[in-house]
Amino acid sequence: MAAFTRPELHRVAVLVRHGVLPMELGLVHQVFGRAATAEGEPLYEVLTCAVAPGTVRTDADFPIHVAHGPEALAEADTVVVPATHEPDETETEGTLPAPLREAFARVRPGTRMASICTGAFVLAAAGLLDGRRATTHWMSTDSFRALYPAVRLDPDVLYVDEGAVLTSAGEAAGIDLCLHIVREDHGAAVANAVARRTVVPPHRDGGQAQFIRRPVPEPRRSSTGTARSWALDHLDQPLTLRELAARESMSVRTFTRRFREEVGVTPLRWLTQQRIERARHLLEETDLPVERVAARAGFGTAASLRQHFHAALGVSPRAYRRTFRAETAAGADAADAAHAAA
Repeated sequence: MAAFTRPELHRVAVLVRHGVLPMELGLVHQVFGRAATAEGEPLYEVLTCAVAPGTVRTDADFPIHVAHGPEALAEADTVVVPATHEPDETETEGTLPAPLREAFARVRPGTRMASICTGAFVLAAAGLLDGRRATTHWMSTDSFRALYPAVRLDPDVLYVDEGAVLTSAGEAAGIDLCLHIVREDHGAAVANAVARRTVVPPHRDGGQAQFIRRPVPEPRRSSTGTARSWALDHLDQPLTLRELAARESMSVRTFTRRFREEVGVTPLRWLTQQRIERARHLLEETDLPVERVAARAGFGTAASLRQHFHAALGVSPRAYRRTFRAETAAGADAADAAHAAA
């Protein structure tokens, strides 16, 4: 059995079952494995484990060899459960198979638990989702509700963060969930660096719709991409729906409908999300006082920034800066105080 290494790292254990989707297993390793400090030091150690070490079938034409058994769960700080295309009792009877139940008994109290796609059935069968919001793949929502009525299922989102327990929708939403976890652990700069290296969007809000009936525009129908690109270059300015619609030569009503079809949220909600991300970046990467951060992110005033920031993240801009930029927090707070006194 391979020995655990670098005990100072946050350990992520990926619990796979027969029929695992290689994409879901790989994306966990890709996102957490690429998260690093500014000096290039890794921030996570990712281990794949199974209820019994050895060969595990995948839903592709190749198996995988898993070196670690359930003992890896006892050493994990975060456990991620991907989906399987070989349904077990969690998806047919609403119960944990004995080997899974024994494996879960090894998880330490306080360990963060997460699922990708129908991996949510496992967390639900373990009782971890009772009374909580959760999501899973939209095609499995009816069976999930029938088996786990105590879970407050939200089938229309990419992922749900309930603190100690997180769930995500189908495969690609697992990337969004893992980036979200990295962002919450280490800030937007680290998560954005992972996204750039992986060539994926740095942030898709969990509240975005997971199932969009027309994910691409019909032939000869204009996209809203030009307006979105222009908006990102002008976030520090007041932006109206009329201005954005004019960039695509559409009426406001048509633009709003097309935008939601393509992006999954309304234009105004998308703008707020982008401004929050801009503010997070500025708080982490610069010593600008909060008033200046608010202006550059397009919120206008520090009060407006604080209101939106707290609504989105549950903390104030100063608290966020202290958490993710401790080395410059003192100087930033001094700058804020001087600006407020001026």
